[in-house]
Amino acid sequence: MNLIKRQNPVFTSLIDDFFFNQDCKHINSTFPAANIIEADDHFNIEFAAPGKKKSDFIIELEEDVLTIFSANQTKSTDRDISFTLKEFGYNSFNRSFSIPETVSADKISANYKEGILTISLPKKTEALPQPKKLISIN
Repeated sequence: MNLIKRQNPVFTSLIDDFFFNQDCKHINSTFPAANIIEADDHFNIEFAAPGKKKSDFIIELEEDVLTIFSANQTKSTDRDISFTLKEFGYNSFNRSFSIPETVSADKISANYKEGILTISLPKKTEALPQPKKLISIN
C-alpha cells in the first residue's frame, strides 16, 4: 500500500532531464549532497565536499554523461594513538548526470571553493529564452 501517490505530469523544464535521467542508485550517506540550479543561461551542479582539494576531483564528459569522481583519501595515523571515537572518513564517490542537448559541452567549467564543488553548464544560444516579440498588424 502506497501512502504517497506519485503523479507523472508532462515535464517541460530542462532541469527534469537531470533528475529523471541520472542513475539514482547511488543516493546514500556516503555520497556528497548535490544541488542542481537552473538559470536562464546555464545550469549549476553544486557538491558539498569539504576537506577535499581540487586535485582530488576528476570530471569527465563522455557521450552526454557528466561524471564526477573523487578518489579515496587515506590519512596515515600514528600507531601510538588510541581513538575513543573515530568519525573522520574520506570516501570515494562517483556520480553521473545525463546532460541535455541544450548544454554547450565545450564551455563546461568547474570551481572548488570553501568545500563546494560547482560545475557550470552553459546553455547553447538557441536554448536561451527569447525576448518577447511584438508583431505589428497591417
